Amino acid sequence: MTTTEAAIMVALFALATFLTRVLAFLIFPAGKPTPKFIGYLGRVLPFAITSMLIVYCLKNSEILAAPHGAPELLAILLVAALFLAFKNSLVAIAAGTIAYMVMVQLIFV
Repeated sequence: MTTTEAAIMVALFALATFLTRVLAFLIFPAGKPTPKFIGYLGRVLPFAITSMLIVYCLKNSEILAAPHGAPELLAILLVAALFLAFKNSLVAIAAGTIAYMVMVQLIFV
């Protein structure tokens, strides 16, 4: 890829990012109420996306072979416990990710 092609690609990515940010404000101006369907999507999509991510992350877990999904299960339990204790998604997910990586790299080798 030439320098010109790379510059064009970066400019197109920047334009696309800018448009995705501005488009919501153009479609839904501040003075008008948000449509009910958009409000509904705002309430249900986070849970749907989280569920899809969990299924995607667990789809290749080997429960019939050692370690029988133990690192995944322990990491999920840690994330759930930390979220219930601290009500902070970032802390829970970061701790669960770190714990999972430690388990698969050092413990369940």
